[in-house]
Amino acid sequence: MNHPPFLRQLEINYPHLSKGHKKIADYILREYDKAAFMTAAALGEAVGVSESTVVRFASENGYGGYPDLQKFLQEMIRSRLTSVQRLQVSDERISDDRILEHTMTADAEMIRRTMEQTTRESFQNAVDAINKAEHIYIQGTRSSAALANFLALYLNILHPGVVYVDAFSASQIYEQLLRINERDVCVAISFPRYSKRTIAALRFARDQGACAIAITDSLHSPIASLAQHILLAHCDAISFVDSLVAPLSLINALLASCARSQGDQVYGTLRSLEEIWRQYEIYDSSELEVQQTE
Repeated sequence: MNHPPFLRQLEINYPHLSKGHKKIADYILREYDKAAFMTAAALGEAVGVSESTVVRFASENGYGGYPDLQKFLQEMIRSRLTSVQRLQVSDERISDDRILEHTMTADAEMIRRTMEQTTRESFQNAVDAINKAEHIYIQGTRSSAALANFLALYLNILHPGVVYVDAFSASQIYEQLLRINERDVCVAISFPRYSKRTIAALRFARDQGACAIAITDSLHSPIASLAQHILLAHCDAISFVDSLVAPLSLINALLASCARSQGDQVYGTLRSLEEIWRQYEIYDSSELEVQQTE
């Protein structure tokens, strides 16, 4: 079986494990996608050993405790699970009557963790790079395309050189990135399962001398190693639907900071846009008109 490095090492160490630890290793090697979301007590019950045996297993395999091993397994599998596997894990972890509470609580926790790990320095460095760029290329595929489109939509109000890189085809991506250079910024957005097109496009932009900004979930993400500036957002929900709450919140903060950096200029831009929207009836104004006549 083609296991990740940690599991291959576990196979190598297997002959030297105690009887109880072999039971744990057998289960992890066979069902690591499930083990990653089990408590130490639940894992012990599943394989027929005590909770303390599970804790010792984690410590003797180089982890500070079982939570560290569990976290590592979760990070390891997130980019490996298929949509079917993600749905199966979700179904096994969450009962029908807890879906709403579990999902919204998990989203709130991801925002909190994102806020805690984002330093002001890394955040401001990304803002400064965007503000001084001649052109800003924004790319993301699959579910991350929604985030990229949102960022491009609002950043276009603040900056005249925004290019939303449409990832409809591989050739189209490179055609849109053809003129990118050292005066430009490329913002790549990717979360598990990571898109090969996004990775390749960011590598191309970096090779052309552009400043690369990665919005992703981990320093181990394949786009993180390609970027000068990295903004991390937690995206830990295991379901066939990607949770984009924390990344979107981070992007909102990025837009707000870029707008504030422009001072009075952004007010002038927005006033001009409001007049255009009013003149060409872009938005429904019926509710506003009713309020004004009351």
